[in-house]
Amino acid sequence: MKKGDYLMEGQDEVRRLDIKTDNAMTEKQALWAGLAPGMRVADIGCGSGKTTSKLFELVQPGGQALGVDLAEQRVEYAIEHYGEEGLEFKCRDARGPLEDLGLFDFVWVRFVLEYYRKDSRELVENIAKIVKPGGTLYLIDLDHNCLSHYGLPARLERVIIDVMKSLEEKANFDPYVGRKLYSYLYDLGFEDIGVDVSAHHVIYGELKDSDAFNWMKKVEVAPKKIGYEFTDYEGGYDEFLAEYEAFFSDPRRFTYTPVIACRGRRPLVES
Repeated sequence: MKKGDYLMEGQDEVRRLDIKTDNAMTEKQALWAGLAPGMRVADIGCGSGKTTSKLFELVQPGGQALGVDLAEQRVEYAIEHYGEEGLEFKCRDARGPLEDLGLFDFVWVRFVLEYYRKDSRELVENIAKIVKPGGTLYLIDLDHNCLSHYGLPARLERVIIDVMKSLEEKANFDPYVGRKLYSYLYDLGFEDIGVDVSAHHVIYGELKDSDAFNWMKKVEVAPKKIGYEFTDYEGGYDEFLAEYEAFFSDPRRFTYTPVIACRGRRPLVES
């Protein structure tokens, strides 16, 4: 996960990640996966550190947490806002060697693999090396990402689909990685695999400020990173943005994304 590879990289990214993180959902997901007091937990792709902080809270008393992210500015933000004794943050590329970090009872990987379509399987295989025998690897990601809306004008729907296809081809982004998570754990020989499918980004009625900021940043940053040309719009990107804002601000619209969570236990004895 080199800095230049991250699609959403930008000056507001750490703020976007912090605002959109829901601690109640983090707790629900973590407890379902078996996180418990006393564990040593790693948060790969920790972003602002908000999730890592919640995971640290859930492993008390006696637990430890480590957040790992590829961007120095996000690690610095995490240390400043969430660092405390027993809760650490490190700037690392999760595609490189991680074994020096030690082994963990629980490794959390949420909303990371979608950014690495061509090498997500290899990334999971590398991360799995720091899960101790008997420990849990927990993968969480979206499926049909940014593609489930009702009420879109035909032109806007056509362009959004084309933008997502272009992100796959040009930015290594995977809108469908969620459906692949189970096979990743299965192929690695993990045991007692559990799967949970639910809805994420369920947006209807009056638009929340946090959803507005998150989604407008998506349409601001991602298409520009790949140089997408909005040829369906005479006014280019600005005309597209105006139509998108009008749709997204309309309390009649309905938007959601499926989120798929998979937990698996590393065998005590490798075959």
